[in-house]
Amino acid sequence: MQQVVLLNTVRSLATGIYPEVLGFRRHLHAHPELSFEEIKTGQYVANQLAAWHIPHTTGWGGTGVIGIIDSGRPGPVIALRADIDALPIQEVSDKPYKSQTSGVMHACGHDAHTASLLGAAKILDELKAYWSGQIKFIFQPGEEKLPGGASLIIGEGALENPKPEVIYGQHVQPQLAAGKVGFKEGMFMASADELYFTVEGRGGHGAQPHLTVDPIVIASSLITTLQQIVSRNANPLLPTVLTFGKIWSDGGATNIIPDRVHIYGTLRTLDEPWRNEAHQLIERITLGLVDALGGRCSLEIRKGYPPLYNDPKATQEARMLAETYLGPEQVID
Repeated sequence: MQQVVLLNTVRSLATGIYPEVLGFRRHLHAHPELSFEEIKTGQYVANQLAAWHIPHTTGWGGTGVIGIIDSGRPGPVIALRADIDALPIQEVSDKPYKSQTSGVMHACGHDAHTASLLGAAKILDELKAYWSGQIKFIFQPGEEKLPGGASLIIGEGALENPKPEVIYGQHVQPQLAAGKVGFKEGMFMASADELYFTVEGRGGHGAQPHLTVDPIVIASSLITTLQQIVSRNANPLLPTVLTFGKIWSDGGATNIIPDRVHIYGTLRTLDEPWRNEAHQLIERITLGLVDALGGRCSLEIRKGYPPLYNDPKATQEARMLAETYLGPEQVID
């Protein structure tokens, strides 16, 4: 009976604060900040926690915030985590809460993550008479940029004093219908490495290509050739993605061949041995191909986080809670 009463209380509180949480999300969406520049975002989060008299500290990783609620009774320490940074993307929208910062947008859902965690903090604080232990609320900066904000705040002691037994995080998924939640135990999200190439040639006039070493042609050949690492070197049963998201030249025009081309990309996979092998293939293919075409290339591979592994026991517990609160039909694997 007590569980039913508590469940109904949580539902009532969630319904009651929905307009407030929606307001958090829309404010954050309208005022996005890039990785490690989330000064106003961190202050906004801290102000909300202060208004609810939830103890917190700021400055984690530069701009992150960590709140903590102590029930006053012995029990487990659990952490809930959300990321707070936005992406360098121009928003094209007519929504009243569209980004007010040119070239910056919450395109990955971190505004929703942060708003949801604020809502969870408020509800759990109001219900702390019903649970035992402590809960940490981690508002992490710099998720979109290496070195990741998680590594920085962990190095600063974010997971100590007290040390959580388990951490729960969430990520929005546009492919899921509103109201549904998904869970997957074991290996789930890929590692994320950043790739930076600079291809150098010899620029000149577009009408005299024989007097140049065209870095645009070399860069084009390089991008096409590197795709074969996935199609012809990776195990077809092993998820691997090699994507190039940015390319530009130093100079150049419709009739001018530039001296230099820059390429940014990402490599993602779920297998650590293959990840390391792919790094070697990228380097060997890049240096060999560019040299064969008469150019030079500098390559930097910034190794990011390893694949995400969800603890089966914690995932099952979270799934059962979601089924209890939302109903089994709203929970998918």
